[in-house]
Amino acid sequence: MNISLPVYQHPTTTVMIDDSQSFLDSLAFQLPSQMPRKVFHDTHAALEWLRAAFRHTPSKSQSIRVNYDEQTFSFDRRTVAVDIDQIYRQSLNRQRFMLPSVLVIDYAMPQMNGLEFCQAVQELPCKKILFTGQADEKLAIEAFNRGLIDRFIKKSDHDALDHLELEIRSLQKEFFHVQSLTLKDLLTRHSYTFLSDPAMEALVEQLCKRHGFVEYYLFPNPTGILFFDINGKATLMVIETEASLMSQLEVAQDYGAPLELLTGLRELRLVPFFSDSGGMYTDAIRHDWLSYCLPAQTCFGIQDYHWALFDFPGHYLHQPFYSLAEFLRDQVDVK
Repeated sequence: MNISLPVYQHPTTTVMIDDSQSFLDSLAFQLPSQMPRKVFHDTHAALEWLRAAFRHTPSKSQSIRVNYDEQTFSFDRRTVAVDIDQIYRQSLNRQRFMLPSVLVIDYAMPQMNGLEFCQAVQELPCKKILFTGQADEKLAIEAFNRGLIDRFIKKSDHDALDHLELEIRSLQKEFFHVQSLTLKDLLTRHSYTFLSDPAMEALVEQLCKRHGFVEYYLFPNPTGILFFDINGKATLMVIETEASLMSQLEVAQDYGAPLELLTGLRELRLVPFFSDSGGMYTDAIRHDWLSYCLPAQTCFGIQDYHWALFDFPGHYLHQPFYSLAEFLRDQVDVK
């Protein structure tokens, strides 16, 4: 299933529940160190922690507001507007890495079995993997068909741990896709069509692997994607269409910009990020305009997208950034 790009995605916590503490320790040790995890051998403690975690997690609906004509209060004149700033500002939430997106649950446990546990957390949005023994496979298939779990993996498989890691990553992305559905449906009708373009999805995945980006967020001005690596270094992928570059060209022409800039914009060879002038060209940057531009690269998708990667000015975030590396160090200190 092609789910294209969620409007944001960041590392989350994988919760592992098994009555064997030694098995949990071994499992947690073998998963990648950059993958946050929390383990429970007590199902009641796990239930309590999960419910508390989602009580303290801001709802995605906070990024959506409904505006209406205050004079008529007419229902058919109401419009939905998205506060896109709230999307990238989620990167400033220090608790974001604690969000439990995927549960890995043993079946045979004394307090309650794995399916009973899944039933108890059915109202929570996290994805569920039942990690079963050979004898539990029939029950797991039935639970999968009922939609009670999202995956099941047999512990006895020789590649069980590799399979588990692959499915955790897949379900984490699916988790953010579900969280983004309403926002994405609204945004792709306007300036963010690239969110539903498989070519852009593939490009973002390549950039994450090439540059070590571990989280990203839709960014409003200029339109693009804000990436962070594990140490919190921020990079903005500015994404332009031919139409949006022509808008940049018109403003630059009005200000009498240098011919080299006008030609580069007209020929779709430059992508600008006028970070000190509200996103558009002004006279104040006439003598330094080149430092605000990079050569355009093109993603050939449903339409052509012209893009470039810029170092992101630190003052744009307005407060210190809490990176994944810091979070992982803090988790070790707590233990």
